[in-house]
Amino acid sequence: MLQRLTAYLLIVSLVSANFTRFFVYAGFELNRNYIATKLCENRNKPQLHCNGKCYFMKKVKQAEEKQNTEDRQAQKNLFQEANYNQPVKVKFYPVLLSVTKVPNYRIQLPQQVASIFQPPRLA
Repeated sequence: MLQRLTAYLLIVSLVSANFTRFFVYAGFELNRNYIATKLCENRNKPQLHCNGKCYFMKKVKQAEEKQNTEDRQAQKNLFQEANYNQPVKVKFYPVLLSVTKVPNYRIQLPQQVASIFQPPRLA
């Protein structure tokens, strides 16, 4: 049960992180009348027919800026983790290859000299 709850929580957090623009739009659509009457900057100018779109665009920009700053921060963190600041010990070895003696088990061929070598004849 706890594993399922944890899995659902992780799925919801991943979806909410990736779809912030969708959630801003859904919140705007659900509260359009309230935003148009109470939060809109142009509520005193009905001839502009804003109906809360200015507030919506402001929130979309804020969400994009927040996501961009989070992406930059994540990139900075990755860059900082990639740096390795401890001194590197370089060790030089005088002999890189060593020569080892391998026993030589060659087959000694007979030393008989054949007078004439004749290749096999074809039919």
